[in-house]
Amino acid sequence: MRTLLAATAISLALSSFSYAQVREDREPEADTGKTEKQAFVSKDYMVVTANPYASWAGKNIIEKGGSAIDAAVAIQAMLTLVEPQSSGIGGGAFILYWDNENKKLHTFDGRETAPQSATPYIFIEDGKPMRWLDAVVGGKAVGVPGVLKALEMAHKEFGELAWRDLFEDAINTSRQGFTVSPRLERLLKLDIHPGLNNFVTSQNYFKPNGKPLSAGKNLQNNILANTFLQIAHKGSDYFYKGELATKIAEATRLATINSGFMTADDLANYEAKKREPICGDYRGKKICGMAPPSSGGISVYQILKALEQFELNKYGPQSEEFVHLFTQSSALAFADRNQYIADTDFTNLPAVSLINSSYLNQRAEKVGLKLPFGKAEAGKPYMNVSVGKDRSPELPSTSHFSIVDKKGNAVSMTTSIEFMFGSGIMVEGFLLNNQLTDFSLAPSNGGTQALNRVEANKRPRSSMSPTMLFDEKGNLELIIGSPGGSRIINYVAQTIINVVDFDMDIQEAINSPRITNRNDYTALEKGTDLESLQKSLEERGHNVRLLDLNSGLHGIQLVDGKLIGGADPRREGVAVGK
Repeated sequence: MRTLLAATAISLALSSFSYAQVREDREPEADTGKTEKQAFVSKDYMVVTANPYASWAGKNIIEKGGSAIDAAVAIQAMLTLVEPQSSGIGGGAFILYWDNENKKLHTFDGRETAPQSATPYIFIEDGKPMRWLDAVVGGKAVGVPGVLKALEMAHKEFGELAWRDLFEDAINTSRQGFTVSPRLERLLKLDIHPGLNNFVTSQNYFKPNGKPLSAGKNLQNNILANTFLQIAHKGSDYFYKGELATKIAEATRLATINSGFMTADDLANYEAKKREPICGDYRGKKICGMAPPSSGGISVYQILKALEQFELNKYGPQSEEFVHLFTQSSALAFADRNQYIADTDFTNLPAVSLINSSYLNQRAEKVGLKLPFGKAEAGKPYMNVSVGKDRSPELPSTSHFSIVDKKGNAVSMTTSIEFMFGSGIMVEGFLLNNQLTDFSLAPSNGGTQALNRVEANKRPRSSMSPTMLFDEKGNLELIIGSPGGSRIINYVAQTIINVVDFDMDIQEAINSPRITNRNDYTALEKGTDLESLQKSLEERGHNVRLLDLNSGLHGIQLVDGKLIGGADPRREGVAVGK
């Protein structure tokens, strides 16, 4: 009875929030204002993250002689503490690593996996798919975390400092406490995630005495400090095997809301993977991103290639012409994404077919200034393949950071726990993800199976889009990525266009008003000059909405021996370096 009442309370709270806050657009994190930011220039190295504590943790590692991947480990540990709503060791990540000496790009897949006992029907109740609002909280949606394994895999190959030394800042700050940011306070006061009110450990940490944490408060997390200390000395085995693994699995199975089915064996058997990057040319540059289960590498590139036929620099970045073309190309990319992109270890469909030149040329024919805007249909990149459409809202509450170390090695890493504050379940000082809701909640549609359906040990599709851009000679030129749910793809593609086509520096490109279309409606960033385009775009067939588009772009541009860092004014990140 208690479980039923708690589940009902969650459904009512989320439903009430959805209507009261007009959340049909399902933004992963609420708007928390803007802070004007200027480009930061350095020469030796650069770190740009979503939180000042994390940026300084990365800087400290590089100052000690660490590599970009060493810094990434320290940054992720610190973000687990100071930005718990967005990412942490209880979640997953995609990592791009540029080995500057050997001029080679490596990618690491630390995406979560479905437990061994998961079936395509875990989100089906009474013969119907659960509402996302009902599925998102509790144990059922928790995937086996992967970020720590991926970082350890990358560190073994490219680390310079000892693993145990990479957690010192996070351990010390956990013990001494950090200053709660206005953003964290704001997100807690909005009371969007009822799991924080229903799971005792989470409630006691985030809402002591029943009141949300206040900005400026010094917040300690001694339990997390001990977790980091054990991981530092015992490696990821401490997380994936033994007592902690048992606690993680039990927390999902014994959850009072949406109990799950993860076991300690699921954690012990988790493996991070190295994958070949998705790369292609755009205006003489080489664009590289993650392969599936990320949809970022493919979808960002599809958007760019559909626009390559146009001299975009003839139009302004906030012109009606550009917005019309950009949203058309985006709608086409999302139509393909929603139908064909999933974990290729299970689909047996080659991802490169979606970026084949002849196929991209066919898709590009559907983009033009004189064409009215309309909902796009998925193309046919595969012969004799029939798949169902996907039902996955995908709302990663996510973080991105970019790094260049003293030797020119670089990291572009996007990391997530899914919905803001993840599943709401806290274990040993950190939150667990709810990434399994990134699978299609319905395993089939119209009698055909969705490629992105739940299957045992499968990785859910993601829009996380860590990206690197190289010049004509193969030199690294740009590192970029963002949080923002499925809108990440648009945020990254638009920022690349701003740099390449509109000749902006990275900070200008990030500051620029955001535009998105996920083959649904055209969203223009509220409170910007784009608002004036609403009427003319609607006359072209667009369904236009003015929204707070909460990107969190963090990038580094390499120009003439200088490093230029850009941090999104929509969030609290900073660029640091020397």
